[in-house]
Amino acid sequence: MLTESQVGTRVAASLPRALLRSHDVTQHSAGHTHTGRTSRKRMRVASDMDYTVVFAALETVCEDNISIMCGPSDLPYGNVAERLVTCIRQIQEHGRALEPVVCSFTAVYHHYDFDAQTPGNGYRTLVKVLQACLLHIIQKGRYIVSNYNSAFFRAEHNASEMEAYCSALCQLRALLHLAQQLINDNECGQLYSLQDRDLSRKFVQEYSSMHKACFYGRCLGFQFSPTLRPFLQTVVISMVSYGETYGKQQSGLGMAALSLLTSGKYVIDPELRGAEFERITQNLDMQFWKSFWNLTESGLIAGFSRIASCPVQVNCTLTLPPDTLSLPLASDPSLTATVSPPLAHWGPGPVHMRLISHELREGQDSEELLSYSRADPPPISMSVLPWVQKQPRSPWLLIHFHGGGFVAQTSRSHENYLRSWSKELNVPILSVDYSLSPEAPFPRALEECFYAYCWALNNCHLLGSTAERVCLAGDSAGGNLCITVSMKAISSGIRVPDGIMAAYPATLLTTDASPSRLLTLIDPLLPLGVLTKCLNAYAGADCETVQPVVGNSSLSSLGRDTAVLLSDLTQGASNWIQSFLDPMRTSGGTRSLSSAPRRSQSSDTRGTPTHASTPNGGDHMHYPDGFEPMRSQCLAFVRPTPSPVIRNPFVSPLLAPNNLLRGLPPVHIVASALDALLDDSVMFAKKLRDMGQPVSLTVVEDLPHGFLSLSQLAKETEVASEMCVEQMRKIFQQENLTPAVSKLPKLEDTHQSTNPLG
Repeated sequence: MLTESQVGTRVAASLPRALLRSHDVTQHSAGHTHTGRTSRKRMRVASDMDYTVVFAALETVCEDNISIMCGPSDLPYGNVAERLVTCIRQIQEHGRALEPVVCSFTAVYHHYDFDAQTPGNGYRTLVKVLQACLLHIIQKGRYIVSNYNSAFFRAEHNASEMEAYCSALCQLRALLHLAQQLINDNECGQLYSLQDRDLSRKFVQEYSSMHKACFYGRCLGFQFSPTLRPFLQTVVISMVSYGETYGKQQSGLGMAALSLLTSGKYVIDPELRGAEFERITQNLDMQFWKSFWNLTESGLIAGFSRIASCPVQVNCTLTLPPDTLSLPLASDPSLTATVSPPLAHWGPGPVHMRLISHELREGQDSEELLSYSRADPPPISMSVLPWVQKQPRSPWLLIHFHGGGFVAQTSRSHENYLRSWSKELNVPILSVDYSLSPEAPFPRALEECFYAYCWALNNCHLLGSTAERVCLAGDSAGGNLCITVSMKAISSGIRVPDGIMAAYPATLLTTDASPSRLLTLIDPLLPLGVLTKCLNAYAGADCETVQPVVGNSSLSSLGRDTAVLLSDLTQGASNWIQSFLDPMRTSGGTRSLSSAPRRSQSSDTRGTPTHASTPNGGDHMHYPDGFEPMRSQCLAFVRPTPSPVIRNPFVSPLLAPNNLLRGLPPVHIVASALDALLDDSVMFAKKLRDMGQPVSLTVVEDLPHGFLSLSQLAKETEVASEMCVEQMRKIFQQENLTPAVSKLPKLEDTHQSTNPLG
């Protein structure tokens, strides 16, 4: 009997060379550099052929499966065979309906790229994700055909696998239909419906009501690099296990034991895991989300990260008192500008930071710097160690703002890649631990980051730098803060940084729909419920208290974090366990298929999807040919932010007028093709380019939002981190930059068609 990997190899061998070439580029493009014009032309031809080849292979494998399962057989599969036939026929129907839709996208989606050398936008990504799903179905279908008559064929398991991907295909079909509506209703080249808020609200409410659990069970992470799927599975299992213990009044040992006992069922039962993850994220408890991701701040996890990270000679936390600063004006250094300490919401308060340096440099062991130390007592000066050689001050300084959706994490959970950056760039790094929402909504975080930037300019000698070149770097929410801090420097008349490196930045903090934001339906790291909660928290819509954020120093918090941390560590082996548990797994009954079109189903304990009408009543979207996506039993309530704060240019820089953006330093954006915030990056890069501002855009493949924090997990994430380092190196070396953009080789390329999608 063939294994599934062997069948996958044979599937690949049976597909035309054009498909193989383009699929290989898709998997490994992050490690390659630009090819010549001839190579791009070849990739364009491959891209044009891809979808037709894939759909043809899908049709063939469906016919083969139906033929073999409807033929004579002595094996007692009975009802399972009927399920498979029904499932395959529905997949066949979806495929036939989707092929012309994909054809229409490939004809026009090049209009939404930054330029011909940088193919990347949400429309391309949706087609790419669909293709990944179809390739999984083709591989599974070929495996079934090759092994159906084997005595060792796991009929129930394979039927459940095929049903899961059928459900995913159904929902992707719905997303592509919504994307068609977006492309028809928006102006050519526009990825957001910024002028029609009612239309955007209608789209968001539509896909927020759709079934999502199928993407968090057996199909979890199918669109990402295969090396990251075990990590994603561990995160999802950890979260749903943590969700059962969160809020329960138990001792630390009791919570750990309970989490350990409950985690096993989520390893064995992917459907239960997916349903529970959907339930948790549909209407997210913000404190739960903060508590879960702040587990990365715990001493044990941070300790493991430091062991695996690059060693550094300086790693200390600092606290700045709320003193008024004076900085020279950029236009006339003989004049000064006054910078007040952070004031928003609760008045003057300290700003916390972390200094990381691969080498000990002059000033970093000074008594003046140690007086700012948060440690009690202050750390021992490195200069007393005879084997540590003090280096002169660096001409460069990197100021970093961490990600976390404005609501979670600190510099501590981002240390792993900051340590590597300090070594590779040979530069001291100052990372700012700004106050988090919802306790500290806008503009508190911006004020603290701007104050830290100004203090660093005045006190660079203490940080081991002369600050001849200053670069701002940040990921996600931190990327937003890099841009807005620079905007604030421009408006204040002080020195602007020499460049910005923003990784997958959030530049539009509204709930407006875009093609890439449709990916929040399937993304385990940035689901829609998480995104909207974070946006509303930063805007102050979910503000719970107006007071400084207090660290988790109480014994009760420590008990919870320690207990759940132990539970979380048990999940690390979940993928190894599942490798031999899954073959032994048998289902306790026949599951009905979860793909459209089909009759409505009643809810059960697993949150079985239905085809009931949306919460909008008669205001829901209409789909062609009687098709209807599956609906979630856990209906989400996506609250559009009524506050004008969300459209403040210092909150959503994509909406900033040109006069606030003119004068920005070179902006280097590193985005991911599979990130729900991809369109934020593309549209902001277009805006800067059209203004004549220097900007670069690099798009990496097959990686999720937040890939910098995963840089130690896979070669692809390591290469993506190196791309970020390269952009920062350009800033420090002051290469001559133009508004042209860099782009890694990619499957899709541009087309010459100018016909709109009808």
